[in-house]
Amino acid sequence: MHSRLLAVTVEAQDPARPAEFWAALLGREIIEDALGAFLPGDDTQLGLRFVPGRGGQLGADRMHLHLTSADPDQQQHTVAMALRLGGRHLDVGQRPEEEHVVLADPAGYAFCVIEHGNAYLAGCGPLGELACDGTREVGLFWSEALGWPLVWDQDEETAIQSPRGGTKVAWGGPPVAPKKEPNRQRFELIPAAGDQQAAVDELVSLGATRLEIDEPGAVTLADPDGNEFHVRGPAAGGTGQRSR
Repeated sequence: MHSRLLAVTVEAQDPARPAEFWAALLGREIIEDALGAFLPGDDTQLGLRFVPGRGGQLGADRMHLHLTSADPDQQQHTVAMALRLGGRHLDVGQRPEEEHVVLADPAGYAFCVIEHGNAYLAGCGPLGELACDGTREVGLFWSEALGWPLVWDQDEETAIQSPRGGTKVAWGGPPVAPKKEPNRQRFELIPAAGDQQAAVDELVSLGATRLEIDEPGAVTLADPDGNEFHVRGPAAGGTGQRSR
């Protein structure tokens, strides 16, 4: 029995702004519920949820999104659309010869618009990858936890992908910056078989640690790198008021 990765939960001072930004950029609906604003994915594309909290901050964020481009014109269109919706260019030390474009969304979180012809993300869909800071150990943990095979495992860098394809999740390997505060971005899981406690027990057996900071309807754990994540009850799979 494996858990299902429903979404990445992202904190923001005004969750509506990044939710509207990403809904327009990815062509998704927004579902408003008690937690915040949910942008459902599907069997191959990762969902996003925006909740009240801190905004993005370089050096503190441990995840960022990679968007793909079918051709050079689409890359330019995606960048122009992101800027029009409230995004901005971001300097993270990228070199002039690099073809990807680094931007920040309205909540301050970095993301990249990847150039056409990137073979690694070919066929992954518009939301091609969630790139994370993390060790090889944590990549192996999430491969087991989700039942997603490794599609990259070299030089301490790992990546996994659903057997159905779609968005990859990758970890860049050491060095990993020390964790000084709770993460602003977190995985949100639901039990694939509907049994929340059984899912939690399995995750603990694989190397997760239960944390005593649960919120209503969710159990909070930490993966082997200390990253918090939530296991919600099976009813968290996207019911709520559709607002867009």
